[in-house]
Amino acid sequence: MAADRSEDPCLGALGLQHDLHPHRSTGHLKRYTFHMAAAADALDDPETTATRRTLLRNGGYLRKLYEHWYDLLVEQLPRISGEVLELGSGGGFLDDLIPDLRTSDVMSIPGVELLVDARSLPFKDRALRAIVGTNVLHHVPDIDRFFAEAQRTLAPNGRLVFIEPWPTLLSKLVYRFLHHEPFDQSRDWSIPAGGPLTAANGALPWIVFHRDRTDFERRFPYLRVVSIDPLMPFSYLVSGGIGRSWPLPARLFQIVEWLERPFRCFGLFARIVVERRATS
Repeated sequence: MAADRSEDPCLGALGLQHDLHPHRSTGHLKRYTFHMAAAADALDDPETTATRRTLLRNGGYLRKLYEHWYDLLVEQLPRISGEVLELGSGGGFLDDLIPDLRTSDVMSIPGVELLVDARSLPFKDRALRAIVGTNVLHHVPDIDRFFAEAQRTLAPNGRLVFIEPWPTLLSKLVYRFLHHEPFDQSRDWSIPAGGPLTAANGALPWIVFHRDRTDFERRFPYLRVVSIDPLMPFSYLVSGGIGRSWPLPARLFQIVEWLERPFRCFGLFARIVVERRATS
């Protein structure tokens, strides 16, 4: 599939090309990716997620990073009645910011309220004012079934608010050479087979909401994309990520996040906001 220049707003201003020459990858990058994949084998173990829950709650740089993500989610919550459901709560602490949050995960995790498959939500029609999550949509198999459930369970003007991987000039290099998950922009809406966390396609949110947006709006006419905002080109890289983080002071995140603001269009992630139309 030919690259679409419109996917990266930085390119026009900088005069850069999309030809990233992936065949020129070095041997050490390939070896690094191999070790990353080996470490990923433990991701489907609930104990790994429980350990990360403790790590995130201990403070420091990584906690500040997640607090920033959570602030971005909270500021997009609609002011209507209904519950807020978090998918893939895992090791997070969003319930510290949203006291009435219904936490959930596809695995049984200590401290997480509900065991939930996103393709079959245990809520009545129009019961939710929002469904939120960080780095979860690109793990959902048969994601069209989730959107059908979201369309059913969201109240009018309710929202989906997610932070997900997103392709930019920088992020495509990172996801290709420094990350264990597939990032295949040419794939359909399916994801490769695997466990709850190892099955993934990091490009899935972009595929649904950018490449196939017309198809998405046709198939789910009561869901409309409100905004897609790239973010975090550098601060997540500095952290080392949830699986390879090292102790860094919380203050450092505030400095890096301030410095990276002019470069958000190179972000590794995007905040995606989708709203349920008031009519049904």
